[in-house]
Amino acid sequence: MKLSVDGCFRRSVYMAFAAGFAAAVIPAQAQETAPAAPAQSGDQPVQLEAVRVTGSRVVIPGATSASPIITVRAEEFSLQQTPEVEQVLRNLPSTLASDGSNANNGSGGASTLNLRGLGANRNLILIDGHRVTPYDVNGLVDLSVIPVALLSNADVVTGGASAVYGSDAMSGAVNFIMKRNFQGVDLSYNNGITEKGDGDKTALALTMGTNLAGGKGNVAFSVNYSHRDGVQLGQRSLGLLGIATDTGGGLADFRAGKGPVPATAGCGGPGATGDFNNTAYSSTTLPTRIALFNVPGTARQFRENGTLAGNCSRFNFNPFNYYETPQNRYGGSVFGHFEFNEHVEAYSNFLFSNTSVRQQVAPSGVFGTGFFTPLANPFISDQARGVFIAQGEAARASGRLSNDPNSPGYNWQDRNNNGVVDNGDYLKFLYRRRTVELGERSTTFNTNAYQTLVGLRGNIIGNWNYDISYQRGQSDRTNVNAGYTNLTNIGNALDSVDGKTCANGDPSCVPINLFGGFGAITPEAARYSGATALATENYVQNITNATVNGAVDLVRPFATRPIGLVFGVERRREAGSFTPDECLKLAPNSCLGGAGGNSLPIAGGFHVNEVFTEATVPLIDGKIAAKQLDLDLGYRWSDYNPTGLNKTWKYGLLWKPIDSLLVRVEHERAARAPNVGELASPQTTGLSNAQFDPCSVGNPAAATAKAGDVLFDNCVRTGVAAADVGKVEDIVSNQVNGFNGTDLQNLPKPEKGDTTTVGFAFQPANFGPIRNPYLSLDYYDIKIVDYIGSFGAQEILDGCYTQNRAADCVKIKRIGETLTNDGSGIQLFTTNLKFLRAEGLELTGAFGVNAGSFGKVKFALDGNYYLTQESQSSNANAVIDCKGFYGTQCGNPLPRFRMVQRTTWDINSFEVSALWRHIGNSKVETAQVGNTFSEFQSIKPFNYLDASLSYHFTKKIKASVLATNVFNVDPPVVGGGAADTRSNSGNTFPSVYDVLGRVYSFGVSATF
Repeated sequence: MKLSVDGCFRRSVYMAFAAGFAAAVIPAQAQETAPAAPAQSGDQPVQLEAVRVTGSRVVIPGATSASPIITVRAEEFSLQQTPEVEQVLRNLPSTLASDGSNANNGSGGASTLNLRGLGANRNLILIDGHRVTPYDVNGLVDLSVIPVALLSNADVVTGGASAVYGSDAMSGAVNFIMKRNFQGVDLSYNNGITEKGDGDKTALALTMGTNLAGGKGNVAFSVNYSHRDGVQLGQRSLGLLGIATDTGGGLADFRAGKGPVPATAGCGGPGATGDFNNTAYSSTTLPTRIALFNVPGTARQFRENGTLAGNCSRFNFNPFNYYETPQNRYGGSVFGHFEFNEHVEAYSNFLFSNTSVRQQVAPSGVFGTGFFTPLANPFISDQARGVFIAQGEAARASGRLSNDPNSPGYNWQDRNNNGVVDNGDYLKFLYRRRTVELGERSTTFNTNAYQTLVGLRGNIIGNWNYDISYQRGQSDRTNVNAGYTNLTNIGNALDSVDGKTCANGDPSCVPINLFGGFGAITPEAARYSGATALATENYVQNITNATVNGAVDLVRPFATRPIGLVFGVERRREAGSFTPDECLKLAPNSCLGGAGGNSLPIAGGFHVNEVFTEATVPLIDGKIAAKQLDLDLGYRWSDYNPTGLNKTWKYGLLWKPIDSLLVRVEHERAARAPNVGELASPQTTGLSNAQFDPCSVGNPAAATAKAGDVLFDNCVRTGVAAADVGKVEDIVSNQVNGFNGTDLQNLPKPEKGDTTTVGFAFQPANFGPIRNPYLSLDYYDIKIVDYIGSFGAQEILDGCYTQNRAADCVKIKRIGETLTNDGSGIQLFTTNLKFLRAEGLELTGAFGVNAGSFGKVKFALDGNYYLTQESQSSNANAVIDCKGFYGTQCGNPLPRFRMVQRTTWDINSFEVSALWRHIGNSKVETAQVGNTFSEFQSIKPFNYLDASLSYHFTKKIKASVLATNVFNVDPPVVGGGAADTRSNSGNTFPSVYDVLGRVYSFGVSATF
């Protein structure tokens, strides 16, 4: 069914955004709304088909979505000269940085999107209205699989869309709409490089398409390849050295253009620094630091000559990490459809991609692991052996040495049973030593993903149509962890009394020297004590969907348009698995020293049967002050196995008092069922972020705490000796051990969300040289209750040691009084937490200027202002306010206001375009202020300008140059402990602010 309109609203908006105008700013419901705005001179009446818009399955002329939608056009990807969807969408004010090219430590080797700061697992990713297959058991979709060369536009829906699309669409949905009838051949090439000559990026795409049987069908094929070089922190002055968030240590050296303070003579090696007082550096360094297990005050450090004395160096882990991770990607896609007759149209698509991403951090080591070591080990110098025996005897005399294997403080094996510590005994030492000889730690994520869809659609009778489809997607991933230490083998290699053989009798065991400087670990010892571990991941998704839609002419005394109806059913089955090798399984911390924990197999899935319906009910049209008034309704019934029923719905009104003004109001109930990882993850050990250990030397208040104080009493209650409160070694790199996983006796229940949006879209007639003016403003309020997650480590620590909550204290397990020794940690199991909420205003605007012989100038703007962005884990916990904050609990900065604005000038064969990116100010979380250097407590507003110039040699050949961050604005400096490790790296926030400096790109495209 087609509707003839003159200069329709949809076309006028498209024209306003032509030639790369969009910075992603026009709501889709405005694009599809009739009646029309006045036609431009020379425009001819066009045929507007009944269309399906993002956010609704209703397919009738003039169909709209009552939810605000932001659209990013294909031209924007061309202007930004990147095939990386995530890098373009992260610039939208409605999105926050998640995993991606600038996330390193903690990255999953994928590109994900975080709408409204509510989590990357709470938005639904679609291609032409169909789900994209996740890449892992956490239900996350890698945006790298999107075929940009065939992309028409990407629609970002604000708020819950579960009634339309099903589970996961809590914060919204992103629908990537492909070109439907591509014809010809398109070849594009892009290359970018930083001003410093690194960070090379190359992308190449070939797309071919043709119509079939006189326009009854079309098939399009596209292949793509891209490569991205990594840029390490050490390649930028800001990342070359560590800067302490708490004290500002290292800031003066950075500003003076100095590198890390060199290590003192006889106490060095790669990465070692003599700036021992800078807390940004790690206590796991080289040469080895060593201490008797469970005996405070015994920490010493070796020198390169094997002697033992006080601590003399720390380790600068910064330069080894990435500001931008390297990636290789290639893929292909086919889209086709063929209409046999009005009753049957077959359609299908197939997508394949291979993506390889490398994540890298500083060299591995032994991070405080305890090993029983023979004092007769020949690599221990006589001087060091004398110190150990004296320490052991002093500890025995004070009752801190235990020869009882059943004691938690077991740290002495009196092998000759003479009751004193001597050369024939074993002592348990805590080792801290970077195994730089093994190279950097890295994980290479290699993913093969494919997805195929087949379907039939057509007319049944009259205005009624059907659409039946089946899709299957699969992701297969291999993770290779390299450069790590094998802790089990190191324990074996330390147990030697001749330096040639190991006490376990294994002929492959090579004794290791951890008692000397860099190079003391021989290549043979490195091969035995090093580790490479593998894990495989698999995810399979099968979806069968059938809908019937049509128009019903019922008695409506105030409207002439029909009621649009949709009825549908869907069956979805999802299954995922994670299979680690034996090395990764070993408890508590795997065999990989420095990996942060062990991994156990995950295998699970769920299936859901759904019935859904939608209706658009015209109430009034063609009246004064009511040119159009529609009621928007939707309902979905979902039966999940194993979590039970979900019922989601929506209702809203669309009102046009005059032709040029649309007012919209929508309320939606959304839901998210637990994903495979949340249902089936075994309990393992990992790392979580915190400011410091409250009972340690890192907490100034602990040193003065007395019996009767909440802090002192709870430190003792959780395993710290009274005499050791305030003396315990602090956590390293703002990380504590955590016990993670699913409590199988208390599976999480589905999340529920309520979204309210109220707004308007205004499209007045052209006036003077101003063409196609457009303005919209929308209020949104998204609240999610019973959200699935885990308590933060900082919340548990605060709850116990500050707020005196016994329930939090029992979740804290100390081994050897610390939270970093093997077996220690904080219980952080997956559960339902209280609520998440995002509330704000979104403003979009656009207009063009016809400048006659001076060409055309076009403007577009999208801005977002947060009114609320907060969460609460339980009634007993404080509300976490992230509006305008960054920190351990909030992660990346979430400014109250962000904006993007694009201006494009077309004149003759030239096109000049500028993108202004504004990031508002933010500050550190209130709870962290007291432990944050004054200059790092806030970040000023940032403004970036990207400029491009394109020249059309012919209508078919175009060349472009682009400079991003034209004014070479440096990123803010906050040190390395301001937030979680994935967000806060290299002393700044690499996924929010430009860390590579000015970047130049060149592109050429040819269309035939």
